[in-house]
This record gives sequence, C-alpha cells and structure tokens, in this order.
Amino acid sequence: MANLVLVRHGESTSNLANIFTGWLDVPLSPKGDAEAQQVAEKLRGYHFDAAYSSDLIRAERTLDIIVSRPAWATIPVHHVWALRERMYGDLQGLNKAETALKYGQAQIDIWRRSYAVPPPGGESLQQTQARVVTFFEAEIAPKLRAGQDILI
Repeated sequence: MANLVLVRHGESTSNLANIFTGWLDVPLSPKGDAEAQQVAEKLRGYHFDAAYSSDLIRAERTLDIIVSRPAWATIPVHHVWALRERMYGDLQGLNKAETALKYGQAQIDIWRRSYAVPPPGGESLQQTQARVVTFFEAEIAPKLRAGQDILI
C-alpha cells in the first residue's frame, strides 16, 4: 500500500502579519523555517518516491527544507501551479482585522468558509477543490496506484 503524506507550508511572513495571502508570493518567517525543520525530523524514516508543492516560495521552501535530508536528496521534486492555495483576489495583501472592520466579520466568514462563494476577484473553495482534484487525479493518483509513496 502506497503512502501519501500531506504537509502545509510553515508560517509565512503574511501569516505572521495577519494578512490575506492567497497567491501572494511571500517567504517563510523564521518560525516557518523552523516548522519545516520539525516536519523533516518527524518524517525521518519515511520513504518517498516523489515530492510536490505549489510553485509559491513559501511552499517551495518548506518542501526544499524537508527534502534536503540525505535520505530524500535524490527524489524528484515538482513545484506546480495547480497546488497553489486558494486565490483570495481583492483581499490579497489586506490585513484581516482591518478588512473585517470594513466589510463585517459575517461577510469575511462567508468569503472564507463558504464552499461556493468566492471573495471578490478570487476563487471559491469549490473552484480551488476542482483545480486541485483535477491535478491530483491526473498526476498523483496514478503514482499511488502504482505503489509509489508521495509527499505533498
């Protein structure tokens, strides 16, 4: 049976600043680098045949820290657009607290938690899911069915 391990990127500078990030290409904070190191340590002993992340620098850096361990130094690494997190559109780069004051927390909750309602100029969770599942079914699922262990 193949293994699929999913890891979220470490804390980014936008997470730290309480900013809607989406597709903003921001780096990890020092805490995010340390979190990636901790994940690498927790995954010690796992075998991976391939590794994937989005093409955003915070995800790339998290994955690169993890696979820098000698045991994984030679696995194929893929940074792909389709694995980007949700596009927050017009909210990207805005402070979350200030945006809640402007639009109301109830509206922010709808934009962030609703499955089908996107934030202005952004993607709904439904649209994000469709993008990621399409990639998963085309690229990841066949590898898992072939018995490969995958890190995303």
